[in-house]
Amino acid sequence: MADIRTVRPEVEAFTPYVPGLSIDEIKERYGLATVIKLASNENPLGASPIVQRALARSAANVFRYPQAGNPRLRKAIAERLHVAPGRIVAGNGSDEIIDLLVRVKARPGVDNIVAFTPCFSLYELQARLCGVELRRPPLAADFSLPLGALLEATDERTALVFVTNPDNPSGRVTPASALTELARALPPQALLVVDEAYVDFAEDPEAVSLVPHIEELPNVVVLRTFSKAYGLAGLRLGYGVMPEWLAELLLRVRLPFSVNLMAEEAGLAALFDEVFHRATVGMVKRGRAGVGAELERLGCEVVPSQANFLMFRPELPAGEVFEALLKRGIIIRPLKSYGLPEYCRVSIGNDQENAAFVAALAEVLGHVR
Repeated sequence: MADIRTVRPEVEAFTPYVPGLSIDEIKERYGLATVIKLASNENPLGASPIVQRALARSAANVFRYPQAGNPRLRKAIAERLHVAPGRIVAGNGSDEIIDLLVRVKARPGVDNIVAFTPCFSLYELQARLCGVELRRPPLAADFSLPLGALLEATDERTALVFVTNPDNPSGRVTPASALTELARALPPQALLVVDEAYVDFAEDPEAVSLVPHIEELPNVVVLRTFSKAYGLAGLRLGYGVMPEWLAELLLRVRLPFSVNLMAEEAGLAALFDEVFHRATVGMVKRGRAGVGAELERLGCEVVPSQANFLMFRPELPAGEVFEALLKRGIIIRPLKSYGLPEYCRVSIGNDQENAAFVAALAEVLGHVR
C-alpha cells in the first residue's frame, strides 16, 4: 500500500533556512530586559516616518486585494531607476524573485546553477528544492570574487549564474565593468543574476551596480530589496530588473497578490522619502568606519566591507564570542552556517548600538578601553 507521507526526495533531505535569533528569544533565554540585535542587517533607523504614516492611512483598506501585478509600484521603481516598467517584477521580498527565476529558467535534472561558496543560502536552498545541480566555486582567500572561476564552472546547460554585489557575508564588491565582461562571456543560454541587496551602502553605487547598463546586457537580471536601506524587512518587498520577455513570464507564474497591499503602499512611500534613505546610508557608512576601526583595535581581523555589516575574525573562538555577547544582550551572526566557523558578522546599528557592541566585545576579549 502506498504511504500517504511519500514526498519528493528533495524535500526529505531538505535543511531549512535558519534566520538570526530574535530579540524576544534572547530576552527569555537569559532573563534580559534589553537586547540589541545586530545579526540580520536591518535598518539602524527603523522605518521612515513617512512610511509609517502611509501604512496608517492604508490600514482601513486591508480588506481589499491589491491591484494585480502591482503596476503603480512597478512604475515608480522604473522611474527611479530610469528603466521601462515592463522590466520590473515586484515580489514578496527579493527571495520570491530568486525562487521564480530558478523555477522558470532552470530545468530539473537537466540544467545547472552557478554561485560562489560561501554565498547567500537561498541560492542553494532553491536549487536543491527544484532538483537543479548547483556548482559552487570558492571565493578567493581574501573573500574577493574571482569571476573567472564562475565562468569556468559554466557550460551549455548553465541556466543561472548568481553573484551578490556587495557580497554576503563578506561585504566585498566587484566593479560593474568586471560583471559586464562576465555577462558577455557567459554561454548563450545563461542569465547573470546580480543580487544588489546592499548596493546602497557601496562607496560608489554607480560604479558597482549593473542597473545603468541593463539596456546593453540582454542576459542580466538585477535584484534589489526594500529590506535594508528602506527599512521594510518585516513587510517583505523586493524586485527584479530584467529583460521584458522574462518579466512577462515571471508575472505569468507568480502567485496572485504575493505583494500585499500594505507592502506596496510602504514601498511607494519609501521611494518618495529620499531624506530617510540618505540618512540611513550616511549612518551606515559612518558606523561601518567607526566599528571597523574599533574591531581592528581589539585585535580582530576585519574584511573590508561596502555593505551594512562587517565580517570579522576575533582572537577567541567565534562561537564562544557569539555566546558571550548573547549573555550580554548583543546578538550578532556566527558564520558557521556559511562554512566560516572562525568568523562572525555584525550589522551596523545606530551610534548607541555600535558603542554597546564594541564595549561588550572588548569585555569579552579581555581588553580595557
